[in-house]
Amino acid sequence: MTKRLLAAAAAAAISVSAAAADPYLWLEEVEGEKAIAWVKEQNAESLAALEADPRFQPMVEEARAILNSTARIPYGEMHNGKVYNFWQDAAHVRGLWRRASVESYRKGAPEWETVIDFDKLAADEGRNWIHGDIVCLSPEYIHCMVELSDGGKDAAYWREFDTASKSFVDGGFTLGEAKSGVAWIDKDTLLVGTYLGAGSLTTSGYPRFSRVWKRGQPVAEAPAFAEGAETDVAVWGRVEQDGGAAHLFAQRAVSFFETEYDYAAGADGEKRTLPLPKNSDLQGVIDGRAIFLLREPWEFRSRTYEQGSIVAYDLRRDRAELVMAAADNQSIEQVEIGKSNIIVQYLEDVSGKAVRLVRDRKKTKWNRKPVAAPANGALQIVSAGGGTDDALISFESLTTPDSLFWLTPANALQKIAAAPAFYDAADVVVEQRFATSADGTRVPYYLMAKSGVLAAGNAPTVQYGYGGFLAATLPLYYADPGRPQHGALAGKMWVSRGGVLVLSNIRGGSEYGPKWHEAALKENRQRSFDDFIAISEHLIETGVTSPQKLGAVGRSNGGLLMGAILTQRPELYGAIDIGVPLFDMRRYSQLLAGASWMGEYGDPDKPEEWAYISQYSPYQKLEQGKPYPEAFFYTSTKDDRVHPGHARKAVAKLKALGYPVLYYENIEGGHGGTANQDQLAYRTALEYAYFARQLMKQDD
Repeated sequence: MTKRLLAAAAAAAISVSAAAADPYLWLEEVEGEKAIAWVKEQNAESLAALEADPRFQPMVEEARAILNSTARIPYGEMHNGKVYNFWQDAAHVRGLWRRASVESYRKGAPEWETVIDFDKLAADEGRNWIHGDIVCLSPEYIHCMVELSDGGKDAAYWREFDTASKSFVDGGFTLGEAKSGVAWIDKDTLLVGTYLGAGSLTTSGYPRFSRVWKRGQPVAEAPAFAEGAETDVAVWGRVEQDGGAAHLFAQRAVSFFETEYDYAAGADGEKRTLPLPKNSDLQGVIDGRAIFLLREPWEFRSRTYEQGSIVAYDLRRDRAELVMAAADNQSIEQVEIGKSNIIVQYLEDVSGKAVRLVRDRKKTKWNRKPVAAPANGALQIVSAGGGTDDALISFESLTTPDSLFWLTPANALQKIAAAPAFYDAADVVVEQRFATSADGTRVPYYLMAKSGVLAAGNAPTVQYGYGGFLAATLPLYYADPGRPQHGALAGKMWVSRGGVLVLSNIRGGSEYGPKWHEAALKENRQRSFDDFIAISEHLIETGVTSPQKLGAVGRSNGGLLMGAILTQRPELYGAIDIGVPLFDMRRYSQLLAGASWMGEYGDPDKPEEWAYISQYSPYQKLEQGKPYPEAFFYTSTKDDRVHPGHARKAVAKLKALGYPVLYYENIEGGHGGTANQDQLAYRTALEYAYFARQLMKQDD
């Protein structure tokens, strides 16, 4: 037997052995009758306890008022003289896709025209439709593909839509339920990846082929544009419009972070592999140059382009030039392509900044023109491109409601909208502090509280963390969909009641660029956990709080973080909120989209990688005799990204070990855990009622 076969047999034996030792595997049967009965039993028990808290119902009303407020800024994207916006409120639970003229929007008084009413569509068709992506052919923005999910799953249906007639196209392009991807080449041709039977998907559950699909042709007969290996994450077709030219790319994601790019000047053109490093991200094309953000250094034609830089690669001449390099304390977060130049949003010590980059054709340089945006908060490029060099930029902080600015091609800023204050921040302070992690690394965090609460010390404190997948934790006031750690919700529901909010900028995110992420990859995952623990200890050492009054919250990868601190340092916390979590890291790669994340965590079927994953996998680390606080888990039956079995099995095992635990599983909602704003308000109230129950006295 070959070494390869021996290794495969050993991995299979480990997998079988692990499965045999797990008495809760039946909870992985998502819609299984026994599993659903267990879910309903847990829900009834836990929700009765949390809803009985007198603070719960007021919190529901507070969250609902914020999330459904019609005074929120209607953020939109500019396309062909219109601004398109997706809007949800109490009267439009599933939401409206609508548009207004650029002129009315810029005046701060948009005259909205409904394009799709998703509530009406769901009622008319008797389906639980949840709005997904909308992909339209630029620059006309008439021919569109609309994604509709049944209950919020990642797997969804696609249907062709005409924005001129505001109707779905009879006999147009349609795709059945799958994790599909679409891109327009022209009004009669798509690049598409979807499920087409055996062999059409990767082991991660995503398309293995990209196909050129002509109007009127069965998708199964569409010829392949690109093909990947079954062990790849996915193959996606991508089209970038550039001054009337359609540039086609095949993106073969060989891991979550590594992508091979093939390029063709048209659907019938010959493809060639671009020389970019695998760990780089295509941002768009301008004047025949593909703009890439480098996640690793690139040596090309006797020059080294540094990690974290933006480069322009000339698709015709096989040349490259530096567009922008990031300093050690900076991280480039957004790169948006305008009609003739580029706008970049970046972080500097986790504070948002923006710059416009204009190419000097004579010197082959890109000149920086800083945007004079507000400081000490979070910036977001809301819209750029769409046939113009105008842009929309937002600013917010934990205490400052978001404002929307119109940015002219000359970099002049005009405020066109501002959200109201959702809580009284007159006496609220925000500070950036630093803790020292186990290996000596300085780790920043934000702290938000009433000044008097900080002065008194030993306050009920909620510490949020994520630390993975290059996602930075930013001091946001409000963002759709809202999250409990955002300023508006936390300010109203927690800080106004005397609590402290902490945002942890731990390694694994992008706060200091790709190197901050790489520092916690795979065998170094413990650094992310150590960073979070170091901040917790710093909060206790400096008198902000105490273990009895310190709570922690995280979701998805942040749920894995919560599981790690639960099992490693339970004595530090009085409450841990664990949302849609990864928890059983022995089986994560075999569940739903889990295989696509092995670039982040490693492969548990490889003994040498399971050796380090096993050191922190929370599910296997649960045991008797530990001072675990009463934890709160939540997930969604419809989550087809992170399997609900992770949370289910964790709760079942904790209860079997004799620990009290609270659990909520929403029957719909996908990985977000909720399908609409009312559901989000309800769950957010459950979370803060849980923290109040664990960390505050009843009369606080």
